[in-house]
Amino acid sequence: MEFVELAAQELADAVDPRRVLSSERVYEGRIWDVQSEEFELSDGGPRMTRDFITHPGAVTVVALDDQDRMHLIRQYRHPVGMTMWEIPAGILDVAGERPEVTARRELAEEADLEAEDLQILADFDNSPGSSAEAIRVFLARGLSEVPEGERHERSDEESEIVSARVPLDDVVAAVLDGRVTSPNLVVGALAAHAARAAGWSTLRDPSAAWPAHPQLRHSGGVVTRSIVPPDQR
Repeated sequence: MEFVELAAQELADAVDPRRVLSSERVYEGRIWDVQSEEFELSDGGPRMTRDFITHPGAVTVVALDDQDRMHLIRQYRHPVGMTMWEIPAGILDVAGERPEVTARRELAEEADLEAEDLQILADFDNSPGSSAEAIRVFLARGLSEVPEGERHERSDEESEIVSARVPLDDVVAAVLDGRVTSPNLVVGALAAHAARAAGWSTLRDPSAAWPAHPQLRHSGGVVTRSIVPPDQR
């Protein structure tokens, strides 16, 4: 195994695609598909085949009020058979919509909230060994409620949403104790805790480039195709 000396500013992932020899969609789903690709690890080097989920990506929002409380929502998640505490989130499924716009829309739809200030906390790839799902975590502050007559009518799992406001420090304690495990909540709470300790100096502009997102890195940060009809979102 090669070992390299790394300066702090050099710690960064790199867009580094390899030559694809064949590509086949082996499963087509409602929101994501499964692709099987054969590629070369290096020119003339080993060839390998990987099956992975193609995914439109998503955004999630740490909504923090003026008392440093996080707005949490509780939903049922069938794949794991659990009712989980999470933060507002949604798939990038509307053509022409920027991630920061999606974040504001999901905040309104899932939490009945608007925000004066929206900035980027963190980016992460949910499971890069098996999925192309990239997630951007936003921080929303200056919260106000969506007028009751303008609120989104929630359905399916969202129809059972329960909301709570929990101090950020208590959420972090629950993460470290293993009592809450939703990846959006875990990353969001820890990133918010670290950003607050740095005086919020690490926050990024909401329209910053997103090179870790396989589809948006070449699209100017705009979703290029609609996936789910509005009446099914």
